[in-house]
Amino acid sequence: MKLQVLMFYQDDPRKCTAAKMLKFGLAQNIRKISSRGIVLDPFSEKTLLPKDKSATSIVGIDCSWNLATQAFSKRFAGIKRRLPPLFAGNPVNYSKLDKLTTVEALAASLFILGSREQALELLDKFKWGHTFYDLNENLFAEYSKLKDESQIEPILRDYGILAPL
Repeated sequence: MKLQVLMFYQDDPRKCTAAKMLKFGLAQNIRKISSRGIVLDPFSEKTLLPKDKSATSIVGIDCSWNLATQAFSKRFAGIKRRLPPLFAGNPVNYSKLDKLTTVEALAASLFILGSREQALELLDKFKWGHTFYDLNENLFAEYSKLKDESQIEPILRDYGILAPL
């Protein structure tokens, strides 16, 4: 799957996971998003599901979490999808739900869409990459089998992420 990054240059360049992916040729820096690419948008109403794997690319929007509302208020082309709940493995937001870096978001997308080897290749470039995988391995297995969004809530209850009914 083709990985792309739209950079806003709002974070510390030394800690920027998108910049590191670009440096190693694991993603492409873009200025314009294709209408057939999946745009990872934490504010989207629709969740990324395995049936989305027909998209031509996955686009990570690289911005600061402090400025995310502003960044995602812009109108992007593409198919907007949010990720199902996942735990961050990065040192800044370790074990926080849904506070993922760009590389974590792209890797999670790849796991959900069935591109496990490509996802692990991304995470291998980061000392803490295996931590992200370890924290979410079971969730990735569950999410990669989803048929529709209604199946997410029972999974979250099973894992204690949501309180039981």
